[in-house]
Amino acid sequence: MHVIIGSGPVGTATAQLLADQGERVRIVTRSGRGPEHPLVERVAADAADAGRLIELTRDAEVLYNCANPPYTEWEEKWPPLSAAMIAAAKANDLVYAITGNLYGYGGPLPGPMTERSPLAATGRKGRVRIKMWQDALASGVRTIEARGSDYIGARANSIFSFALLPAIAKNRTAWCPADIDQVHSFTYTGDMARTLVTLARDERSYGKAWHVPSPEAITIRDLAQRYFTVSGTGPVPLRKLPRWTTRAAGMVWPMGRELAEMDYQFWAPFRLDSTLTEQTFGLAPTDVDVALKEVARDAAATAARTM
Repeated sequence: MHVIIGSGPVGTATAQLLADQGERVRIVTRSGRGPEHPLVERVAADAADAGRLIELTRDAEVLYNCANPPYTEWEEKWPPLSAAMIAAAKANDLVYAITGNLYGYGGPLPGPMTERSPLAATGRKGRVRIKMWQDALASGVRTIEARGSDYIGARANSIFSFALLPAIAKNRTAWCPADIDQVHSFTYTGDMARTLVTLARDERSYGKAWHVPSPEAITIRDLAQRYFTVSGTGPVPLRKLPRWTTRAAGMVWPMGRELAEMDYQFWAPFRLDSTLTEQTFGLAPTDVDVALKEVARDAAATAARTM
């Protein structure tokens, strides 16, 4: 039995991957939502309730942290949620597999991020992620963290889905709060799921963070052009918003404040190096066009449902 917290793009992809391999999966969310599959059990519960989570993981082997609290509430929501998952993993001797990101490194950095890059973030969200990882390591549980960059994939939230897809749907200019000609690493949600499952099964991974195999960094302009090609939509013009606009918006818009804190990722090169994971576990990144075709299919299906 594998227990997954969260039914977002990564949680769903992980559940489907495991179920397709014949594994039983229990997916836990507040709403009880999740993918439909004969081997997937969907449970409505508060994963921050340690006692309840210990019960729900009693017959499990692995606990996957694929949760995604509201972006504006990380400082409030993550600590109890993380603590409950660690408690459940410890109580039931589980492998604890964490869906991670690159926030803990801070930045901008002069070169590609590797697993040896120091966790030197000073921002609020970066410090939250550092504390989560340090607490997991200190707990004594068998734990791993798979760190990916901004996601591409069906229903994945990123600057791509935030700025480009709505513009295409309305055939208007896409205004991006980023330098659209700076290279940036993107991670396919399916690769995050495959990495989590692979690491959880291999004791060589325990007690370490690993970078999810991701394609060569690409500019947002080039990524958009490849999407136009594989989807047959657009093209629409791309323009960059001045950097100060997001910071100004943050004075009255909570989400703007959160985006401004992390905007260093989009105004300088932001590159992830996944060589260690690829060489150690024989994994390789999915081609960008494959991920973009998935996004296009999902966008078309969503548009058809709303017509």
